[in-house]
Amino acid sequence: MPLNEDILINVTPFETRVALTSQGVVQELHIERSIQRGFVGNLYLGRVARVLPGMQSAFVDIGLERAAFIHVADLRQNRHARSSGSEHTPQIPIEKLLFEGQPLLVQVIKDPIGTKGARLSTHISIAGRMLVYLPHEPHIGVSQRIDNESERNALKERMLALLPEDEAGGFIVRTQAEGASDTELAADIQYLHMLWGNIQTRIRQVPAPSVVYTELTLAQRVLRDMASPDTSSITVDSRTVTQELLDWAQRYTPSVVERIHHYSGNRPLFDTANVDEEIAHALSRRVNLKSGGYLIIDQTEALTTVDVNTGGYVGGRNFDDTIFKTNLEAAVAIARQLRLRNLGGIIVLDFIDMDDPRHQESVLAELHKALAHDRTRMTVSGFSQLGLVEMTRKRTRDSLAHQLCEPCPTCQSRGSVRTARTLCYEILREILREARQFDPKEFRIVAAQSVIDLFLEEESQHLAMLGDFVGKPISLAVEVNYGQEQYDLVLL
Repeated sequence: MPLNEDILINVTPFETRVALTSQGVVQELHIERSIQRGFVGNLYLGRVARVLPGMQSAFVDIGLERAAFIHVADLRQNRHARSSGSEHTPQIPIEKLLFEGQPLLVQVIKDPIGTKGARLSTHISIAGRMLVYLPHEPHIGVSQRIDNESERNALKERMLALLPEDEAGGFIVRTQAEGASDTELAADIQYLHMLWGNIQTRIRQVPAPSVVYTELTLAQRVLRDMASPDTSSITVDSRTVTQELLDWAQRYTPSVVERIHHYSGNRPLFDTANVDEEIAHALSRRVNLKSGGYLIIDQTEALTTVDVNTGGYVGGRNFDDTIFKTNLEAAVAIARQLRLRNLGGIIVLDFIDMDDPRHQESVLAELHKALAHDRTRMTVSGFSQLGLVEMTRKRTRDSLAHQLCEPCPTCQSRGSVRTARTLCYEILREILREARQFDPKEFRIVAAQSVIDLFLEEESQHLAMLGDFVGKPISLAVEVNYGQEQYDLVLL
């Protein structure tokens, strides 16, 4: 396959941003801020804060702002019990495995999201360039993305030959190991063994809670996880970080050294590929398609929905043809938007209804083809009876929108605000309620300009009638800093 991917790394003292582009189009965005680096992959010597038998889970203090969460299924003892017995082997209750105050070596598998603390596991895995080391799992596995059975068996045999006889742990062979030499695999094994030895030494030296291993920086993870034979260049706009990556690559990934370049142009690096414009588009609900159709993407707490619309596209020979072509284009766009926005969890795709089953099969095939470029684990169901496609995409960190945005202070993420008239009537009811309990000399309404204008014009008669009814004067004051739903009722 020809080299067709470029990786751009924009570095500032406060933030590192990475864009993966293919044929000049941004496919993925990764952002890491210095004051809020992600925790996934980090190892902690934690302390069990609370065991919840009813939920078969526990809270573990690992030194973060909120206590982290671990479920009984993520405890190593239960994984061993299931693997050594039948699939019906009952889990060991969490209250028999953990107790309050117990020190526990854990790994973060999901970052804190919203009000939820980090998700933990005691099933430790440490990623290298081509291998993932499992210090407590004595077996050799191969990534499911390597689907050639003979290649899988050959990699297993080579790994078994390279491992020392007294090997206690196991390994998962990553997709990057395809085509790797025995020397490269052996170097990765040695590096991971050395890393695990350093972690064990630190565990004996620090109190709980303490961090014992921190994942690589975003720029280093680019070399380990994103760089592939399809990567034609890795361009960095920081001379210091370029040198750091060259040093790291010479030690661990020598095959990519010649592709790392320092950018010293006058234009900002991200401007050369319109990345900032793509970020702005990725924060919008609407995604326009080249044909004139469009997508509407909505994120909720439970799931993400993608609605496909024909918009102004009328290019087909007939209506069915127009719908089919719009859905085909949408399938490719959806796959790109999932990567670009880092959308995870349950995702429901609402393609335009198609009567021809062959059209449904073609759209589903196009979707699978487009999703094949995504490194994140996914499952995709066929069309349901309602014409929806349900899928899941593994979520390990916040989406782009959750990283860069916050709830609207005016509408609190509802996407709408109450009308000025609704606010007027609410204020009138509150005046009536307060007049029954208190006896002020005057009521003063402090509100946004739109609400006050309505009181002065269309609602002036209702305001005067209420003033006569309660027997108190009612004055008005504009507060320019108030949103439409904000107001104060002052009793003078």
